[in-house]
Amino acid sequence: MDHAVDVVIVGAGGGGALLGLVLARRGIRTLVIDRGGGLPQGLRGEILQPNGQQILHRLGLLSQLPPTSVRPVRYFHFRQCRGPRLCTIDYGELFGPYNRALVALPHAVQHVVLEALKAQNPGGLWFETRFTGLIEEQGKIRGVSVEKKGKVERIAANIVVGADGPWSSVRQALRIPAKVYRYAEGYVVALLPCPDRLEEAHYFLGRKEILGIFPAAGDRVYIFYMIPADSFPTLQAQGIHALREKWSAIFPDLRSTFNQLTGWEQTTYLATGRVRAQTWVRDGAVLIGDAAHGMNPHASQGRMQAMVDAVVLADVIASCLERKEYSASALGAFEVQRRPHVEMLQRLADEEVFFWNTGNPLIGWLRDRVFRTLDRNRRLRYQVLSTTAGFRTTPPFNWLDRLQAAGFLPDPRADHLPVEGLSR
Repeated sequence: MDHAVDVVIVGAGGGGALLGLVLARRGIRTLVIDRGGGLPQGLRGEILQPNGQQILHRLGLLSQLPPTSVRPVRYFHFRQCRGPRLCTIDYGELFGPYNRALVALPHAVQHVVLEALKAQNPGGLWFETRFTGLIEEQGKIRGVSVEKKGKVERIAANIVVGADGPWSSVRQALRIPAKVYRYAEGYVVALLPCPDRLEEAHYFLGRKEILGIFPAAGDRVYIFYMIPADSFPTLQAQGIHALREKWSAIFPDLRSTFNQLTGWEQTTYLATGRVRAQTWVRDGAVLIGDAAHGMNPHASQGRMQAMVDAVVLADVIASCLERKEYSASALGAFEVQRRPHVEMLQRLADEEVFFWNTGNPLIGWLRDRVFRTLDRNRRLRYQVLSTTAGFRTTPPFNWLDRLQAAGFLPDPRADHLPVEGLSR
């Protein structure tokens, strides 16, 4: 072997880099590899939910986010496309200090984590390194082989972690079956200057139409616009002016902001998908994040759940190393703890796709009716909010709640909030 560590992590994304940092702080010999050329660049949108903020705070990283890179947002307004407001979600109802969403500029959070990882574990982060296969001896995983800047390297490790995204090469090498579902819609994402000085987030829902607008640092806004999957070239052929007009027709108040879109280089296309790996563990190996459980962005928890994976798995790995036990049974404690919460969020996101993305007028009517009920019902609204914030591990609605949310039954507890929700 060319190198030897306790844990090798394939993928330096939201979960892999954080796991590498937590393990290194515990004195565990760790190597994180990533095929990218360095700190990630390019356009992407990111909302740091309260549970993600809590994790970063506990690691001493939340305060390291430059104030110029994040913007706290309290109110999220759900509205009809070309119609009235349906519901307002108020993060201020959450127990402080994590009672705001943080809208982050592209890769701001990831840069802070990666810089902390490099400082904590010098030489323990390899960019431009491609995973090429597992090293197995007598049926046991002993490490990985990689190609680093054109050179083949062999890395011995007790545990291999696949944190390399929905099309995970590690998952394929482990021969773990997975259902990878591609949704029928994706999103055009833009980050634009905002002369209109937007203070609150707006989410417009129509028939097969969604426009999300989120204020960001530096008087800018993120824009997310739903389009059919793979239709971005068609949209481009229609021209920038046509796209600006579509947005302005939905939210005329922001026309001067939409007019800041002058070229396609200000945009990117975000495909959406869901991953359900049959298992997350093998003897000597674990999957985390999108490699195990990618989900639709409607859940607003994809990156957050990769971060939770990292801190939970760090405890399991530390225990396994102490006992020198790297079996799937030992590592499986991680999956047992995490899978129920993640699968609940995946199911919730799929329900939101069904209702929010619909072109069916009857389903759209029911969706809008539920939003209007939530606007009047503090209890149900808080259950939705605490789930989106990452603080609830069970579904936000039972069957009785669903009937009450649809307006088919009265809710005698509509004004009730749990004690932890009474922050004001």
